[in-house]
Order: sequence, then structure tokens, then C-alpha cells
Amino acid sequence: MKTVSIYTDGACSGNPGPGGWGAILRYRGTEKELSGGEAMTTNNRMELTGVIAALQALREPCVVELYSDSKYVIDALEKGWARGWRSRNWVKADKKPALNPDLWETLLELTEKHELHYHWVKGHADNEYNNRCDRLAVSEREKFT
Repeated sequence: MKTVSIYTDGACSGNPGPGGWGAILRYRGTEKELSGGEAMTTNNRMELTGVIAALQALREPCVVELYSDSKYVIDALEKGWARGWRSRNWVKADKKPALNPDLWETLLELTEKHELHYHWVKGHADNEYNNRCDRLAVSEREKFT
């Protein structure tokens, strides 16, 4: 399988408010940028949407090195929380409803097609690709402000 590096980020002004997401896919020196946004959303929805859009862009099953500054996304996938929420009909271990089940369902389906390795990166720090994703996300968000 091909190994693809994916970097994603989300941005929101207000929570909820206008938001954007950005993603960069890297494979053998080739890069593809994706971005989008919504007029009324949350930061976590934008973080999830960036990952979903990037995985949907893959044309075949891949080994994916996923980089995100979202602990919400990385921890829920890597630690199996999202699968647990789904198995409990979108209820968390604390008996509260899991947020964004529509996006989590889509994302979990996509993760089953690929072999994912998860990497949390510090946001707004020294990761070139995370910073580029942030600029993409902010640019999309600004289209709605």
C-alpha cells in the first residue's frame, strides 16, 4: 500500500460561528491542498471535516500518517473512544451524548478502509504543514465573516 502523509486543521470564529478547514496530502514529493468552510459550525466539526475530506480524496486503501493539532480527533481515534461511542449508540462513557455523530460515523467508515497512524502536533508551533493547514482553514473561515 502507498504511504500518504495527511495534515489537517480546523478554525472557527466563535463556537459556533463561521469556520474553515484545511488539509494537505503528501505522497512521494507531491502535495495536494484541500480546504472548505461553513457559515455556522464549530471548531470540532471543522477539525473532523478536514480529516474526512482528506481521506475521501484517497483513491485506494493507503497507509496514512495523520497529523492534527486536535486532541479531540487524535485521541478519539487512537484511543478507540469514537468506536466506543458508536457501539453505545453515540453515548459517551459518562452517559452524555457524543457530539458530531454524523461526522464520526463517516470518519470511522473511512478509517476502516485505510491503515492509519495518528500523530498529534502542537498547533501554531513549528510544524510547517500544520501552519499551512491553519492558514487554509482561516482563509476559508474568513469567507463567511
